[in-house]
Amino acid sequence: MSLTEIILDAIKSNKITFGYKQSIKFIKSGKPKFIVIAENIPEPMRKQIEHNAKIFNLKVEIFKGTSKELGVTCGKPFPISTLVIEE
Repeated sequence: MSLTEIILDAIKSNKITFGYKQSIKFIKSGKPKFIVIAENIPEPMRKQIEHNAKIFNLKVEIFKGTSKELGVTCGKPFPISTLVIEE
């Protein structure tokens, strides 16, 4: 199953959290399956996501495209730099 298919499946089942700030909160308090970040995410944001993922032993997937392309993939009219797929 491709990353795009996993994202679309999570959207259908409403098991997804969009956005950098919401993703950080969910990583610290929820049970994420894994985290997806866009290729062009700013370096400080990427480091913060990766740091939190390492602390909680979570997998980080890099979406092969920009945050705008990730937004389009998710059916949103705005860029998405980070999302969390919930268990």
